[in-house]
Amino acid sequence: MKFLRYGPRGQEKPAVLDAEGQVRCLSAHVTDIDGSFLAQRDVIMAGIDLASLPHVAEPGRIAEPVARVGKFVCIGLNYRDHAIEAGMPIPSEPIVFMKATSAIIGPDDDVLLPPTSMKSDWEVELGVVIGKDCRYVSEADAMDHVAGLCVVNDLSEREYQLERGGQWDKGKGCDTFGPFGPWLVTLDEVADIDNLDMWLDVNGVRMQTGNTSTLIFNVPHIVHYLSQFMSLQAGDIISTGTPFGVGMGRKPPVYLAEGDVMTLGIAGLGAQRQQVRRWPG
Repeated sequence: MKFLRYGPRGQEKPAVLDAEGQVRCLSAHVTDIDGSFLAQRDVIMAGIDLASLPHVAEPGRIAEPVARVGKFVCIGLNYRDHAIEAGMPIPSEPIVFMKATSAIIGPDDDVLLPPTSMKSDWEVELGVVIGKDCRYVSEADAMDHVAGLCVVNDLSEREYQLERGGQWDKGKGCDTFGPFGPWLVTLDEVADIDNLDMWLDVNGVRMQTGNTSTLIFNVPHIVHYLSQFMSLQAGDIISTGTPFGVGMGRKPPVYLAEGDVMTLGIAGLGAQRQQVRRWPG
């Protein structure tokens, strides 16, 4: 099943995408798609006939598919080729950092560069949404706690991240630096989580081409690993890392500028499009 949310900011409605690609409104049955809904999803959806749901011919803005995200946890340098292009050691354990939930926007919303940013960069990533609370979960049981997958653009301000001291978080959590969606795709609709093609273009030029088969740490291991250090709760998002092709790694480096357009996607999980503007927009 593909869940989504649509409508103006602050007025989003829950929906599903049917087999024909039509948006069907869930608002008569579900308040919103959030952690509370995800924890009870199977029970709630079992009593709903999707064919009877209202068809939304013109949904307008597509929002982030999960509301009120509790934690936005990210894994760094999780593709060998990206670690090499970044000039950093191949990690022996997952590198963990947090992205501010205030960075979250819809998949096609504008990205606003911070006023002083000169080194903002793109990163297409596989996102994992937690559907059932867990802590100290085994790798074998980890996927039982996953609600589904999504596309994430883990935007990064490289000067803030790498040249300003301290943790990476300050370059990762800028407002609008966390587009995700368009859908939350349940695991039964994903043919092979370990073989998903991913891509990102800037102004129509292919920058990133990758596949989840080359992840250093796969999704079950990541969920297991994170649960040793923090509880994972329904509605939390984990962004699992980006493959080769970020702007920082090019010779010479290429960074985002006002007017640029990013398009990105992952096989079976949908695509995003963001226009780049400069704060305050």
